[in-house]
Amino acid sequence: MKHTISILVENHAGVLSRISGLFSRRGFNIDSLAVGVTDDPSVSRVTLVADGDDYMVEQLEKQLNKLVDVIRVRTIPQEELISRELLLVKINAPAEKRSEIMTIAEITGAKVVDITTSTITLEISDRTEKLANFEALIKPYGIKEMVRTGTIALQRGADAIKR
Repeated sequence: MKHTISILVENHAGVLSRISGLFSRRGFNIDSLAVGVTDDPSVSRVTLVADGDDYMVEQLEKQLNKLVDVIRVRTIPQEELISRELLLVKINAPAEKRSEIMTIAEITGAKVVDITTSTITLEISDRTEKLANFEALIKPYGIKEMVRTGTIALQRGADAIKR
């Protein structure tokens, strides 16, 4: 089962290395990783998605909480999860296919960020599953290049992870 773990850390060099090292030493794979500064520039939020059982996640939380630069650790339950990824994709777009590609972009909420005589570059932000559906729709046109960010996530409702 996929688990989304949100970690507040001191914004210092080497913190990410210690966190990823903890996963590596225990043989757990990180499916997605995103790091960014919060509203407080001295604090960063690390969002990890990892596959494993509840026991594994509980053990990881305990180990993460032992790291010096870790402020807070929270596994966000699936039913309370708001998550997004960003995808940029450059697609082959000959003149006769452009209107089809533009229709797909409009229906899915993707934005055109660049256009040339032979390609269209689109940007879309959504949940992982929606991005997989989008990718399946545009794949037949020929993907020249594609990149995705890691998952970022917040918990629904008024509850917040703060310092």
